[in-house]
Amino acid sequence: MSQAHYASPVDVEKYGEYKIIRKEGDTRPLYRFSERISNEPGAALKPEAGRYHLYAGWFCPWSQRVTLEIALKGLESVISISYVDNSRDARGWAFREPYGPDPINGFTLLRDAYEATEPGFDGHISVPTLWDKKLGRVVSNDFKSIGIDVATQFEEFANGVQTYPITVADQIEELDALIGPSINQWVGRAAKGDADAIEQFNKTLDQLDRRLSTQTYLLGDTLTEADIRLWVTLVRFDVHENATHRINSGLESYPHLWAYAKRLYALPEFKRTTDFHAFASPGVDLSRWRDDSDTQLISSHAKEN
Repeated sequence: MSQAHYASPVDVEKYGEYKIIRKEGDTRPLYRFSERISNEPGAALKPEAGRYHLYAGWFCPWSQRVTLEIALKGLESVISISYVDNSRDARGWAFREPYGPDPINGFTLLRDAYEATEPGFDGHISVPTLWDKKLGRVVSNDFKSIGIDVATQFEEFANGVQTYPITVADQIEELDALIGPSINQWVGRAAKGDADAIEQFNKTLDQLDRRLSTQTYLLGDTLTEADIRLWVTLVRFDVHENATHRINSGLESYPHLWAYAKRLYALPEFKRTTDFHAFASPGVDLSRWRDDSDTQLISSHAKEN
């Protein structure tokens, strides 16, 4: 694009707060687009280098699940990525400085991608959103299936890392039945003081801490999608939802879980897909997470993206 196009600043007074509006009787799923990429004969969406673009958000754990998969699989040159701004009003997510414009379509609002796919779109506008450059439309905003497809369908272009091997797929999903509700979904409720959510969240952390006392990763000696799904919540926990210790005294009170979280952050793929400044509460102490090399890395994301 010859010129970068940006949305106007967030203006809640003018546009209102972002709300998910679902009409009575509308039974369509919240994440409305859920097409799958597949190598199977006859599949409409084939895994092709350069065909797909991921609209993501540095602030968003659901986005980071996918950007981590792309990084771990070595697919950065196969699936392009751009990032929306950290704040929104009723217009939804938008492209603003310092995270850069939409390099694919020149959209100023992510809503434009949804409108191009379904004129008059009236559903939830979310990240991650997967765009098909060939067909010129959104193919999925279902974060879970996007992550699985990235992990399994691009082997021709990938580096050989297996994060969702079929031999442990059932175990990954069995763990997700625990981690998904108790950790990923309920952390927001716990942060608002929901006593049941806090109890279940901490109970699950205890369980995971015991599990990690005898093994390196959630499923043994190999990093899998199960670790990715857990870690994106852990890295945000003490610097955002639990910044005031409303839920517990901090991850460090779970020694095996804390060591595990730090060990993963030391991996370059985890580090370069993390921008603490996109989700950390103002004034929160980041020193427990980062080392001397991270100051440059974190501050450079905005310039590079």
